Amino acid sequence: MLLFPLGLLITFFINLYKRRWSFSFKRLDQQFLSIATSIDASGNVVCKDLFNLILIKKGGYEFGNRKETISSVLGKNQRDNTLTGIGKGVAFVLDKIDPNHCMKSIDSLV
Repeated sequence: MLLFPLGLLITFFINLYKRRWSFSFKRLDQQFLSIATSIDASGNVVCKDLFNLILIKKGGYEFGNRKETISSVLGKNQRDNTLTGIGKGVAFVLDKIDPNHCMKSIDSLV
């Protein structure tokens, strides 16, 4: 995690150099989306015990699959009505930022 900012900066400059310093927001957006999804899936694994404890009810679909995003797990529990109050709050915020985000994220494997 400590090397993440340095790695991101170097990746940015290497990609600019390979493309002869031409800049494309589309390519940059794709790269950032890929990085964000990867971090999200890692968070699903790293924080699984915490998230299983505070975001879902017993018997809910559990966090921890390394090929699944946090939003996907929230969406499955939202669908199955197994989110706790805190889980509903997190899903509400995500769905306000991007309408129906959690439900759209179901089965969007990394």
